[in-house]
Amino acid sequence: MGKLGELLSHPNEIMPLLRMYRAAKRATKLPKDPDLAFCYGMLNDVSRSFAIVIQQLPNPLRDSICVFYLVLRGLDTVEDDMALDVDFKLPELRRFHERIYDRGFTMECGYNHYKRLMAQFGVVVNVFLALPPPHQAVIADITRRMGYGMAEFIEKEVVTVADYDKYCHYVAGLVGIGLSQLFAASGLEANSIGTEEDLANHMGLFLQKTNIIRDYLEDILEEPAPRMFWPRDIWGKYAPALADFKEPANRGAAVRCLNDMITDALRHLPYCLAYMEQLRHVMVFRFCAIPQIMAAGTLAACYNNGRVFEGVVKMRRGETARIFETCNDLGDLYTWFLQFLAAMEAKVDPTDPSLPLTRQRIAEARKACAAKLTEVSV
Repeated sequence: MGKLGELLSHPNEIMPLLRMYRAAKRATKLPKDPDLAFCYGMLNDVSRSFAIVIQQLPNPLRDSICVFYLVLRGLDTVEDDMALDVDFKLPELRRFHERIYDRGFTMECGYNHYKRLMAQFGVVVNVFLALPPPHQAVIADITRRMGYGMAEFIEKEVVTVADYDKYCHYVAGLVGIGLSQLFAASGLEANSIGTEEDLANHMGLFLQKTNIIRDYLEDILEEPAPRMFWPRDIWGKYAPALADFKEPANRGAAVRCLNDMITDALRHLPYCLAYMEQLRHVMVFRFCAIPQIMAAGTLAACYNNGRVFEGVVKMRRGETARIFETCNDLGDLYTWFLQFLAAMEAKVDPTDPSLPLTRQRIAEARKACAAKLTEVSV
């Protein structure tokens, strides 16, 4: 089905899509300050959906999160560039938190938009140094912790689920922790949200695991060499090598492994709900909840779906637009989660070896969402 046919088959998505398009256009209107204009322009280049959500946040939180995102994208660019020699890369990862205080800092690495980000990274530094000092301290601390964590996994294979959780903590859980600290430092959320490191970590892990699952084919085909983070303790139950899953002859085993990976990701859902139930500012809530709902929708689309091993499986853009438009409170959050959990349950394969645990986790999450939806609807 082409894009037009898909749209016509979901007419309730047409107006949300148009409104999302207008929101995206508004997000491209840059600040007058040239350094801030570069930062927000770069944000639009690397993540349009994130740019829409972040624009709804009040300042100074908005600028701080924009800079936080770009600093971590810079760090991630150093980690991802396979052309960099390991002897150069490791110390750079460990001292990147110092680079963000170095006006004029640049580095030749990365590809496409990220190459330009690194070539003009001094502009990001200028904006960082103009942020409130408490916000600077949060960004620098998380960058330090993440850089050391990334360095740990440069030459380390993800073998156990504990390794998998640890890697995801370094590259995404720490993002959730840093954002929580920025929410508290801004005064928009209670100080207690800045100390909820465990719950914030689960928020990051749920998002990161969704990306790792969805991006299997893109990652396994990466040149000059793939960097994969599916844990051997899971994929080793289904194939001698992780790369085997891209072969059509191994599609059955690949899908069983995929379902096992998604079942693992579902264990983070209760903690994500507990975190978001503590948020009080509507724009902070939307900023956190929209990516979580989209992750749940992506997992539902990927579950028991062999197309994950043929390309990137994505939600419909119209469905994404409806989420952006109808995610304003806990009732909306529970409603969307219930929809995607039901969609996942409808796709189960009775012969799947991980099915008992999958059903248990889906049932527990559905029961919790349904009960809490009733509470907030009274």
